[in-house]
Amino acid sequence: MNVLIIGSGGREHALAWKISQSPLLTRLFIAPGNAGTAEHGQNISVSVSDFEGIKKAALENQIGMVVVGPEVPLVEGIHDFFLADDQLKGIPVIGPVQKAALLEGSKDFAKAFMKRHGIPTAAYATFDSEQFTEAYHYLGTLTPPYVLKADGLAAGKGVIICESLEQAREELRAMMVDARFGEAGNKVVIEEFLRGIEMSAFVLADGKHYVMLPSAKDYKRVGEGDTGLNTGGMGSVSPVPFADDAFMQKVEQRVIIPTIRGLIEDGLDYRGFIFFGLMNSGGDPYVIEYNARMGDPETEAVIPRIKSDLLAMLMAAASQDLDTVEIETDPRYAAAVMLVSQGYPGDYEKNKEIAGLEGIKSSMVFHAGTAIRQADGKIVSSGGRVLAVTSLAKTMEEAFHLSYVNAEKILFENKYCRKDLGKDLLKYIK
Repeated sequence: MNVLIIGSGGREHALAWKISQSPLLTRLFIAPGNAGTAEHGQNISVSVSDFEGIKKAALENQIGMVVVGPEVPLVEGIHDFFLADDQLKGIPVIGPVQKAALLEGSKDFAKAFMKRHGIPTAAYATFDSEQFTEAYHYLGTLTPPYVLKADGLAAGKGVIICESLEQAREELRAMMVDARFGEAGNKVVIEEFLRGIEMSAFVLADGKHYVMLPSAKDYKRVGEGDTGLNTGGMGSVSPVPFADDAFMQKVEQRVIIPTIRGLIEDGLDYRGFIFFGLMNSGGDPYVIEYNARMGDPETEAVIPRIKSDLLAMLMAAASQDLDTVEIETDPRYAAAVMLVSQGYPGDYEKNKEIAGLEGIKSSMVFHAGTAIRQADGKIVSSGGRVLAVTSLAKTMEEAFHLSYVNAEKILFENKYCRKDLGKDLLKYIK
C-alpha cells in the first residue's frame, strides 16, 4: 500500500518512522514533510491546506491511505473533501470529518459535547465578540486563578491562566477587542481553574471501537520550573508515573468510553486519533481539552513505545475492525527532549546549519522544524521547535539522561532546551 502522511513536524516524522517499518507498506509520501521524513519516504512540496494539490499527489502516486497529522487540515475539512470527490472517496483518511474535528476546532463545541455526555470537565461560560462587557463582569464573579480560552485554533497558545482579576480582564480585552488570536478569539471560554497535574491520553478510533495508546505527559512552558511563555511543547515522557492502572481505569470508564459513545450518539463518524488533555485532580480525571489528532511532542514519546504494526492498526481503523486489534507496548520509558531556537515561542532565527546528527546512535532524533538547504544539501533549522531527541530505558531518569547526553552532541547556533524535564515526576516513582 502507498501511504501519504500530511504534515511537516516531529509528530509526522515519528509517524513516518513507524509506518515505514510495516511490511504492508509499498511506498511512503509526506506532504510537505521535513529533512527527517525524507529519510523514510518521499517528501512532496504541498501545503497541508492545499487540498487540490493533495488530490493531485494522491492520484499521481496511487495513494491507498491518507494519515493526517496536524489539526488545521482536519478543521478545514480535508476528510470531507475526500469523501465528496468521486476520484478520492475510495481512499481512507485517518482523521475525523470536519464536524467531529470541532472537538478541537471549537472549545465551546467541546465543552457542550462534554456537558451533554456527562464527561467530567471544569465549569465554564462562553462569550462571543459582542459580549465583552458581560464576560468582563463575569470574571468578577469568579475566584482566581482565571482560565481564558480562545474558542478556535491558536497553535496551542490560546489558553491563558491569570493569577489576578486585573490581568484576566487585560487578557480578555487582548483576545476579544484587540484580536490577539485573530478570529480564534472572537469567542472566548472562561473556565473554572482545576488544581492538579496534567497528562495526555490517546486512542485510535474507528467510528465504533477504539484502541488505547500509551499515555504521556508533555511540558508546555519554555522555561525551567514551568516558567515563561507557553509553547507547542518542550518535551514529553511516556508512560506517566502518576497514571497507574487504577487512574487509567477511571480515564477509560469516565472519559474515553463516554466520548466514543457520545460521538456515535451524535452521528459523528470518527476514524482517527483522539487526544485527551487531562487533569488529575485529587485522583480523578477531568478533561481540559480534546485534540482531533496526536499531540506533539507527545507522539515522539508514544510512537516509539508501540511495538505493533501501526499501519495494520490504521487499516483496521479505516475498515472499522479495531475490535480485532490488540496493541503491544514496550514497557520501557520513552523520554523526548525538544531542541528549540533561542527566542521561541517569540521571534527566532531560521536557516541555522545543524551538525552532529550522524553521531546519535543510542537515541532517536525526530525532526520538527528542519529543511534541506537547496544550495548545499545541508540540514538547517526552519522552525521554533527544531528536533526531538527520544530515548528508551528501563527508568525515566535513565531515558531522560540518555536524551540529554545525545542532545548535547547536536549543534546549531542559538540551540536551547529545558534541562529539568521529568524532575517534577520523580516523587511519583516508587
